[in-house]
Amino acid sequence: MKQKLSFQRVKNFIIDYAIIIAGCFLYAVSMALFSSPNDIAPGGVIGISILINHLFPLVPIGVLSLVLNIPLFIWGGVEIGWKYLSRSLSATVISSIMIDSFELEFIANIIKPYTGNPLLVCIFGGILSGAGMSLIFNRGGSTGGTDIVSRIMHKKKPHVSLGKFMLLCDAFVVTASAIVYGNIENALYAIVFIFVTTKVIDTMVYGFARNNGKLLFVVTSHYEEVTEVILKEIDRGVTLLDAQGGYNKDNKKVILCAVRPNQVHQTTVLVHSIDPNAFVIVTTAGTISGEGFESDGLS
Repeated sequence: MKQKLSFQRVKNFIIDYAIIIAGCFLYAVSMALFSSPNDIAPGGVIGISILINHLFPLVPIGVLSLVLNIPLFIWGGVEIGWKYLSRSLSATVISSIMIDSFELEFIANIIKPYTGNPLLVCIFGGILSGAGMSLIFNRGGSTGGTDIVSRIMHKKKPHVSLGKFMLLCDAFVVTASAIVYGNIENALYAIVFIFVTTKVIDTMVYGFARNNGKLLFVVTSHYEEVTEVILKEIDRGVTLLDAQGGYNKDNKKVILCAVRPNQVHQTTVLVHSIDPNAFVIVTTAGTISGEGFESDGLS
């Protein structure tokens, strides 16, 4: 049983990081081939890195992003825990390396940046950015930067949504871009880029209904341990339902938990890490309202 569980963990780890790497690639393509060559700084630490690179071209964007993220990761590790940040740190390092790799001569000669219609840059760059970030988010990571700052501030002021904190950070970068580039059009295009990215993330992570979610019914003999890990690691409340087995007529506890769609995978993995034989049912909830579902995520 332990060998089977160990194999499953390795398998999940490989799948998770394969998807994170794919997301990093899409994100890097968006920044290196669409955003940066067209002087569009789409908010966050990557936007600040693009602005600094414009002023000091010898410093690569990926290196700048990594350096600027280091103090944020240290701050985040202290405030919200290193375990949450492990995949975010990996995604930040991988995406930074990929962004700078497009500057290598043998790659630059094959893959050329798109410098055509700025509106097309915002649309397709935003789609790639949103798709890449969604893949990373769905596997429990992030691209660092304002996501970490927003989570820390949201922890200190839970009545203000993560989305509002991220919007404030992006607004600062967009305003700075108008000054650095000396053209308000660049800032306006950055707003369009951010809008497209956000809409793609909303659709891929949450689905078309903004307040939808997933209901998990977990039948396990280790309900106390599972309940504790969901409360601590997923930060979602649970309800314990009394039930009786139909065959053995034994009394059981069924765990009911409402989560975001992007939390289903992580929750299921955690449950099976405690009880490989746990019976997990996942169903879609058309609408979920209440504490935790108006103020989290990108709302």
